[in-house]
Amino acid sequence: MSIVVTGATGHLGRHVVEQLLEKVPAEQVTAVVRTPEKAADLAAKGVKIAVADYNSPETFDSVFAAGDKVLLISGNEFDKGRPAQHQVVIDAAKAAGVALLAYTSAPGTLTAALADDHRATEEALLASGLPYSLLRNGWYNENYTENLAPVLAYNAVVQAAGDGRVSTASRADYAAAAVAVLTGEGHENTTYELGGDEPWGFAEYAAELSRQTGKEIAYNAVPVEAYIEILTGAGLPAPFAGILAGVDASIEKGELVVTSGDLARLTGRPATPISASIEAALKG
Repeated sequence: MSIVVTGATGHLGRHVVEQLLEKVPAEQVTAVVRTPEKAADLAAKGVKIAVADYNSPETFDSVFAAGDKVLLISGNEFDKGRPAQHQVVIDAAKAAGVALLAYTSAPGTLTAALADDHRATEEALLASGLPYSLLRNGWYNENYTENLAPVLAYNAVVQAAGDGRVSTASRADYAAAAVAVLTGEGHENTTYELGGDEPWGFAEYAAELSRQTGKEIAYNAVPVEAYIEILTGAGLPAPFAGILAGVDASIEKGELVVTSGDLARLTGRPATPISASIEAALKG
């Protein structure tokens, strides 16, 4: 029996594999990657490497075995039909008879276009009859703290989220929840709404940045259309800019506030506050 992680060299996937290695022997972990060179460090630790691509269904034919626990990390190719990509993994997992397929989804309250692919994948997973666990990950601290350069250059946090609040946690937190499900028992046919312990708003975020940098950083709330123009002006493709702006509109409506407590319960510890991720990013 293996624990199999798709997208294992991505930001979240690496956290998952590294945390799995703290809990189980390396030979019980399989990392599914498209580019094996990127997984050389994992292979050196004894992790099995499987080379497969969501866009080539045949490459998944021998990745899974009966009794495996699988983490399907959602793809990031927004322009290539993610539900169809995810279906490839679901079909291969069903054919192999895996014991559990966990999927990194989005909060159940999210109505933004970003959620559409996740809902379609959830429906496909439920229709497959496989034992499942839906890990509905909220927004990541790093979505903001990894892009501080323009904020510090202009002394402004610019978002289209109004006074909305968001329950964020770190990638490592969401990875820890996935590891708890993959290594624990009794997670078949479960849905977890995952998010940080304390929701925050962007005025608070700007104030915390000001406190940690010693600069006067303001929060500029802009309309969705203006935010799309700013993002496309910074080089983002228009469809992706629209998706991000749509998430901000959802934040303003309160759709990314998570109150379940599931993340802290699964990990056994408090979620990483945004202030800690800001501090790490500024040191980085």
